[in-house]
Amino acid sequence: MNSQKRQEKERAIIDAAESVFRSVGFKNAKMDDIAKVAGITKVTLYSYFQSKENLYLSITWRATNELTKTFSDIVKRNPEKPRLEVILLIVESFMDFCAQNFLYSEALLDYFEMNRSSNSGQDTSRLTEAVLQSNYYKKIQVIQNQPFKILAREVARGQEEGSVKMTIDPMLYTLHAWTASLGYIKVINSNGSPTIFNIDFSKLKLMNLKLAEQILLGDLDLS
Repeated sequence: MNSQKRQEKERAIIDAAESVFRSVGFKNAKMDDIAKVAGITKVTLYSYFQSKENLYLSITWRATNELTKTFSDIVKRNPEKPRLEVILLIVESFMDFCAQNFLYSEALLDYFEMNRSSNSGQDTSRLTEAVLQSNYYKKIQVIQNQPFKILAREVARGQEEGSVKMTIDPMLYTLHAWTASLGYIKVINSNGSPTIFNIDFSKLKLMNLKLAEQILLGDLDLS
């Protein structure tokens, strides 16, 4: 099988895994079910992916690439807008991306937790053998910081042009925006309904965006 056909088959398997994971979750998913959805034998499946963990990490890799593309596209589509507006579009797009792609947000959260507990993979004793052998784990490590770098770069550009008034480090702001958005995402994903405690989640999203804007404008004392 030539390289292109193998890549196409691999994408089809990842599509099948994504469908199964979305339906029953990672823990309940079985390789038999993934092979069936992909229309292949389990032997063929294992010739591409040696573990369910590697398949899940392929979803994480796909999510990271999609998120990077989403951020990059926003920047490319808005070259003339003040960077303040572009930054807020990026922050909003992250919340929307994860809200609309529950599996992707779950995979990203799981990856961040794995990174935190293993000191970004340095403490291999906290990683399973399947993860250590995963080619997709290695691929994610190469691109994992790209979304952060895009947002931090736009914050720095905003400071240079003057639309962003805050003086804190762009990466510190990026990490704050990221963690605030993750909190929002965990709430909406865990609840499974449009409201909780009679609160409309759209209002929570607007509050996050307003807070992000106030920080960028230097309206909050964070010293």
